[in-house]
Amino acid sequence: MGSAVAFVLKGYPRLSETFIAQEIRGLEQRGLDIRIVSLRHPTDKSTHPIHTEIKAPVQYLPEYLYQEPMRVFRSWLRARRLSGYRAARAKWLRDLRRDPTPNRVRRFGQACVLAAELSDDVARLHFHFLHTPASVARYCAIMRVLPWSGSAHAKDIWTSPDWELREKLAECDWLVTCTKSGAAHLRSLAVDPDKVLLQYHGLDLTRFPATPRSKMSDAPVTLISVGRAVEKKGYDDLIDALAKLPDHLDWRLVHIGGGGLLAALKRRAEAHGIAGRIDWRGAQPQDRVITALREADIFVLASKIAKDGDRDGMPNVLMEAQSQGLAVVATNVSAIPELILDGETGLLVPPGDVNALTRAIERTIGDQDLRDRLAAAGEARVRQTFDAEAELDELIGRFGNPGGAKTPTARQRAS
Repeated sequence: MGSAVAFVLKGYPRLSETFIAQEIRGLEQRGLDIRIVSLRHPTDKSTHPIHTEIKAPVQYLPEYLYQEPMRVFRSWLRARRLSGYRAARAKWLRDLRRDPTPNRVRRFGQACVLAAELSDDVARLHFHFLHTPASVARYCAIMRVLPWSGSAHAKDIWTSPDWELREKLAECDWLVTCTKSGAAHLRSLAVDPDKVLLQYHGLDLTRFPATPRSKMSDAPVTLISVGRAVEKKGYDDLIDALAKLPDHLDWRLVHIGGGGLLAALKRRAEAHGIAGRIDWRGAQPQDRVITALREADIFVLASKIAKDGDRDGMPNVLMEAQSQGLAVVATNVSAIPELILDGETGLLVPPGDVNALTRAIERTIGDQDLRDRLAAAGEARVRQTFDAEAELDELIGRFGNPGGAKTPTARQRAS
């Protein structure tokens, strides 16, 4: 019996999931033998530097079963001989009756491939995200009679049906999640609430060292926002809020991120007459994001709850911005108030309140002393409270502590 852990991910590598790459690399450095299993091939044109540091081999499952029919068929023939296959098939058929979708069929087919091809030295499956990756991990773990655990984040918590969350929580060994609100919701569904553990991702501060800032007083105030152009990020509200700023204010906005709503947002900015003040840079690797943060004055993120219930957890970009001495304007949705203390380490406004967002941005643009005070307090809080090293020390213990903690003691978070 080996000691490797297979991490089941929706896609790898992904520019938008640096927190997962940070976790994998940190656990590798602490001695954990990791195998990455990805349900999708990468679609981003570039990667972050941390992806080149990760040593774990990557296995790609068939993204769509029809694309590799012989691989799927051979895997099914092997999987059905496994001791846990009948139990896994029964679980899947019960799920399929409640969720009769092609995606549910695909999950079981991917699980059969993983169960058939999984190396014998893998002793545990661990998923990131409670929806599709957790389903594949669950079915495979039952087939191979292996323990399984995972991490829940945001969309997967709030858009998955309660019946599915209840059953996964009942069967997995343990689960970590990164927000108090998410943890409370999952604990309310769990037979054993102690299985659900609150653990922030934290920030790898070695990649975000403190940097002295300098700014020409006559230059425009540079706002920056990093995030995918999707409904929950609230970029429509941000564009509308910027359009309401007084004409005499000298500002520009840098946006970094891809996403399906980019074209619509650009049209919205054109309609408001502010397109010339916005620099749309698309998705960027981490080193370019850090450079852009250091060149900006204010970070703004207008997160909100999407119509389907999707929402942010605790966006790592907020920690990244604060680590680089930026004042932050954000919304008090989900776990953001767990990081940003309104009026102390940043300014918070209600989600979807365009007028309040305009007032907060206007206030921050016009008051250099306020920016400096918020930036200094925010950076101090991130460096003191959200250091990923302590979080990784705690997480490695859940995997059996193969290499030990890197820091002298692991912080146990009570919540």
